[in-house]
Amino acid sequence: MTQLKDKLTISQNDLKVVNTLLTNPDNKLVKGLSDLIEKFGGADAINEKARKARNPEVLMQKLKEMNSPYVADLQWLMEQRDKKAFVSMDEYCKNVTGNDAGQIDHTNAVTLEVSALQFFPWLITQAQKAIKEKQLMPGRIIRVRNMAEQVEDNGDIIATALAMQIIGASYVESLDTRGTDGSNIHLGGGPATIAGFFGGIGQPNEYPLKWAEEYLNYFTKYGIQQVLNVNSGTILLGYLMHRMGVDIEFKISVFVGNDNPFFIMWTLMTAKLFARQDNSTSLVGFNLSNSVNNETIRQANEIRKELGLEQQVRFEHHITETYKSIVVQPYNRRDELIEIAKEVPNISAKHEGGETGTEENREHPSDIFDYFMSKQDIMENNLMDALETNFLDKCESVNLTAQALIKSGVGVIAAQNLH
Repeated sequence: MTQLKDKLTISQNDLKVVNTLLTNPDNKLVKGLSDLIEKFGGADAINEKARKARNPEVLMQKLKEMNSPYVADLQWLMEQRDKKAFVSMDEYCKNVTGNDAGQIDHTNAVTLEVSALQFFPWLITQAQKAIKEKQLMPGRIIRVRNMAEQVEDNGDIIATALAMQIIGASYVESLDTRGTDGSNIHLGGGPATIAGFFGGIGQPNEYPLKWAEEYLNYFTKYGIQQVLNVNSGTILLGYLMHRMGVDIEFKISVFVGNDNPFFIMWTLMTAKLFARQDNSTSLVGFNLSNSVNNETIRQANEIRKELGLEQQVRFEHHITETYKSIVVQPYNRRDELIEIAKEVPNISAKHEGGETGTEENREHPSDIFDYFMSKQDIMENNLMDALETNFLDKCESVNLTAQALIKSGVGVIAAQNLH
């Protein structure tokens, strides 16, 4: 062990070299980011603008000023919350096991996660279904819809931001600067060029700073704090922005490929190296690869715990995946989750698809490529109802996972203001 310590310990001199690189006023990369932050008024002003922008009253007023039809939906949602129309966690647990939630071990409670909520009205449809059928609403929601389109669609982006606060769920948006806007030449030709995707998620050349600027725009205008991160360059930018005082939060996508303990150690070490003095980090979670097994998760947790990030960084684990275009089916990791959840804390059970038996009988089963369709294309192809059904199928899977966990004695985290 002494020999290992001598060989693997990073020397103070090497750390000094890295610090010099980062703080060198002639470093064009860091200077570009610093100038961008100053363009928005500096970190303190950015954070204050975001805090005001996410105020529920401010968000609702914006929707009213644009005569958004979602105002009535949000008012209905608040009314249902306030009159406790949703099933309580105690009642849900009793329906599953005959015992209330107090009999369940919540030490390693699993966050119930669904992806992707592309359109705000789907949330209302699911809420109505949850009340009627005494289902749980997810405690974490992922969105992959084009951001600019959301802004122009009756304030969809604002309605969702407000709804998440109403129901008590965390959520993630996916910025438009993510390689699908033409910047990545590997993605422009469909299957004919898709092998180029193996080189990584494309945000080439000047795009990382464009990504950071897009983030600051939505952060200050709508208070959107958590975003999906898909590229090593923008992951580093997220760490640097946080270290420089911007209260950015992000999760790393499954497409980045954290599929073994060494990759995970790299991801977590970097988060630790750029943590603030209070040990906080902008990395709030990351999707493990669909290929990981429970032993990988065990080893990853040992690393996470040793770095003091066990409570800060969530392992977001796909339990189901879209039926088409991403994994070999059938794919369902529920049984493995039940096993690992008893040992490893701070996991979210992500549901990106419905149950295989349901999906295979759908005229339009869930497809990862549907995330990149514009609303106009969806409407022209008469797919909106089918895509909403796909989302409801995923929420059904969320509840099947919740029931399985509760039956095994493990608690779950649903929308905390509703249940």
